Amino acid sequence: MAQLIDPHSYTDSTHPLTTTISLNLYIDFPSSTIHASSTLTLSKPHTGPISLDTRSLNIISVTDPLTQTQLPFHLSPFIDPIKGQNLVVVLSNQNTFCIKYTTTPSSSALQWLLPPQTFNKRFPFVYTQCQSIHARSIFPCQDTPAARINYLAKINVPRELSAVMAAKHVERRPPFFNECEMSCDDAVWCGEERMVEEFIMEQPIPPYLFAFAVGEIGYKEVGPRTWVYAELASSVLEAAATEFAGTEEMIRQGEKLFGPYDWDRFDLLVLPPSFPYGGMENPKLVFLTPTVIKGDASGAQVVAHELAHSWTGNLITNKTNEHFWLNEGFTTYAERRIVEAVQGEERAALNAGIGWRGLNNEVERFKDNLEFTKLKNNQEGVDPDDVYSEVPYEKGYQFLWRIERQIGRPAFDDFTKTYIATFKFQSIDTETFLNFLKVNVPGIEKEIDLDLWTEGTGIPPDACEPVSNIYVKILGLANEFKLGRMPSEDEVADWQGQEWELYLENLPKSSEASQVTSLDKRYRLAESKDYEVKVAFLKLAICSGCKEYYGEVEKTLKEVGRMKYLRPLYTALAQCTGNDEAKILAKRLFAEARDSYHPIAQGVVESILTKYLS
Repeated sequence: MAQLIDPHSYTDSTHPLTTTISLNLYIDFPSSTIHASSTLTLSKPHTGPISLDTRSLNIISVTDPLTQTQLPFHLSPFIDPIKGQNLVVVLSNQNTFCIKYTTTPSSSALQWLLPPQTFNKRFPFVYTQCQSIHARSIFPCQDTPAARINYLAKINVPRELSAVMAAKHVERRPPFFNECEMSCDDAVWCGEERMVEEFIMEQPIPPYLFAFAVGEIGYKEVGPRTWVYAELASSVLEAAATEFAGTEEMIRQGEKLFGPYDWDRFDLLVLPPSFPYGGMENPKLVFLTPTVIKGDASGAQVVAHELAHSWTGNLITNKTNEHFWLNEGFTTYAERRIVEAVQGEERAALNAGIGWRGLNNEVERFKDNLEFTKLKNNQEGVDPDDVYSEVPYEKGYQFLWRIERQIGRPAFDDFTKTYIATFKFQSIDTETFLNFLKVNVPGIEKEIDLDLWTEGTGIPPDACEPVSNIYVKILGLANEFKLGRMPSEDEVADWQGQEWELYLENLPKSSEASQVTSLDKRYRLAESKDYEVKVAFLKLAICSGCKEYYGEVEKTLKEVGRMKYLRPLYTALAQCTGNDEAKILAKRLFAEARDSYHPIAQGVVESILTKYLS
């Protein structure tokens, strides 16, 4: 019987783990597939079956790269809806083997964009999103964060396009004969109109941090360690370079707080609008949604979060998704410390206040399934994309902030540095963290109920709502709105997006329609260039029955694919009690916009509509 180390993986703990993967990827835009070969090197030779995770892959052959002999393999006939298919390869005292395969258009990690879906509308574009368990739809692997890998990759692309990768770029060159390890025919690999981009990842990473993009991509230098990449649309590249000009200062502050930056470079790639997340912390090359370019440098908060992952998440990683808070709670705490150092205490407190509101909303969302309000939770038989929420971020932040308040900031800073230095390039679980905490902060378990924080549901009584002058003022104004008073222009004169977002999130879920319309008439929130503000307002408008905003809702749901915006807007439409028009709109918009969303986002919206409309 297999001894699984991760509820989301077929990886067997009795098998050796993969240490290196060497990939040859031929990007074929016309068929939306990759012709590929992958050579896996194990930590030691193995005899007998070895289990790998795959999803939506066509496995063609498995060979011993030294002798070129075929190795026996089989794919499980049953396709698990979460884990995909188990690929079993039978080895005979081998530690390397080569798999030839192709991806399929339904690969959940890849989004293939046609030219009209890009900024320039001239060339196609493809990018990856492997978190949490989607790397297996690009290459067969032990797709668990417990198995850290180095990798080499040769990406074969059309000559007019370029590839970027979350790895060190080695060179761009014409393809060579006999280098493609059978990923496709040599004549195809060496086609006149093709180029090869070669990369190497020397630091061991969990598979979910594997990432690349191919398209018409340009770059601009914004610091000694940072280039901003984006589609070669000057407006996007220039705006991104301006928005993220302060990145080097954030890296320096991060190093002061958490120790050396161990990834050499911190480049940023702004993706097309369909990217489903705000940012993805792929090491050396963070992926970002274009919605973070707000024109006032406030989008740098998302960059601060992804930068913080360089220490907490990428350097120390949760062993499985059941301990996701170790990645995200720590990173949210670290992000706010970087923001405080660069932008001041008020800004960090505002950030934490929005998070507090979000945590309360998420606990309400999971009131029928409190398991997912725990920091350490049971995800057996659960798709991590379905239970993705702010709980690991904000409850995790609250837990660490609680420890900081108990022992004082200087002591907690020392603890954090020691923790990072001790576990870097390792994957750990909650127990490992708690044991380390108890050894390094003797008696902490007598002061804080560690079990209640990590295994209890809801928000512990010693969690703390962040307080700052601006936070208190905004909550006061939100309360006055409930009594019919709108904020005056003087009161909001210096508000940026975050202030508006916090204000709107604290208004009653549904208000008087006339009051909501008046608020918009005065402050033009529905057409805000900041999507956090726009979406918070549109959600309020939907819940308050303001049908005149349905046009703006439609426009928003068709122009962005970030799940942070899709989830609340589709939920608000689908939940509208007694409003069939809103429900019909939700179904129609998804039918029309579905193909422009990333596969992960498609699944999330489908589950919302199934829950409320079926």
